[in-house]
Amino acid sequence: MVEIKEALTKKQQKEFIEFPLKLYKGCPNFVPPLYGDEKKMFRKDYCYYDMCEAVYFNAYEDGRMVGRISGILQKASNEKHGEKRIRFTRFDAIDSQEVATALFDAVEKWGLEKGMDTICGPLGFSDLEREGLLVEGFDQLSTFEEQYNYDYYGKLIEGCGYKKEVDWLESKIYLPKEDDGKLDEITEFVFKRYHLRYGTARNTREFIKRYGDQIFELVDKAYIGLYGTVPFTDAMKKMLIDNFLLIIDMKYVSVVLDENDKMVCFGVCFPSIAPALVGTSGRLTPLTLIRLFKAIKRPKVLDLGIVGVDPLYANRGVATAVSSGLLGILKRGDIEYAETNLNLEDNFNIQNQWKRFDAHQHKRRRSYVKTLSPKE
Repeated sequence: MVEIKEALTKKQQKEFIEFPLKLYKGCPNFVPPLYGDEKKMFRKDYCYYDMCEAVYFNAYEDGRMVGRISGILQKASNEKHGEKRIRFTRFDAIDSQEVATALFDAVEKWGLEKGMDTICGPLGFSDLEREGLLVEGFDQLSTFEEQYNYDYYGKLIEGCGYKKEVDWLESKIYLPKEDDGKLDEITEFVFKRYHLRYGTARNTREFIKRYGDQIFELVDKAYIGLYGTVPFTDAMKKMLIDNFLLIIDMKYVSVVLDENDKMVCFGVCFPSIAPALVGTSGRLTPLTLIRLFKAIKRPKVLDLGIVGVDPLYANRGVATAVSSGLLGILKRGDIEYAETNLNLEDNFNIQNQWKRFDAHQHKRRRSYVKTLSPKE
């Protein structure tokens, strides 16, 4: 018999965090999140709790932990869209429909108690977190920013009555087989026509100080209509800046300014740290830190982190500046390819950016939805 317990004690919370580490032990494509970041979820001052409520459940069978799930009431998202939704996230389980059903029943009941009528996911507190269930690409290494899952997860979730709501695509971006120079020509033309230029900074701290606020403002404007996004809070900004300072490299950043020094477009890539974390628990041990340092300083792969274009410039070709910057990075020869992370399958503006490259779609992720109803 499956027993569900809310993770309230330190022991239960530790079990919640460590369950996927045990479930995926020896899996070459699983990249753990940083252990310290996961622990923050159980702190009262966690940066998202000013606009969210959350619950965490563990599943046990004969005294052995066999699954986990979290539910999130994202109040800012509900207010933004006029909805009554909860999100599910951090679902992990053995291949057992009984276990999955018990976990989803628990989080759905919690949602009903909160007066909600719909559940969707996997979605985190915001789109800065890992989201989407992997449904294609199980033989591919996960990026650090996204979660890996076994291929049976989709079957378990659909067995609980969930249906597809949206899909995201992920691609590997290589140098084009032939470069006709058009991308650079278009960028030069657009810059001249709209009096644009690239922004500069001597180092990461100066970059954050000079452009940080504009980046957050631009992301909020550019992403306002995208699935699962929520406005930045001051606490979210601080968390993101702290993370940026650890991993960002000015070689992989493009910022486009207008003649009044207002940001109209930007793109940020991150050195892929996934290979450095495979086989670890996500704890920053001395050995893991050495591996991370090497991955950041001498990356072979880039993760395409955030790209934003001011809506006023969305149809003026300004985004080609980001693509041109990526092309220049790949031309240097030290980077093998870039990986896009999640692009909504119907976000044709971003999909079109990769047509000038040798792009290979290698993963697909899905968010599911279900109407909540009381159990009889």
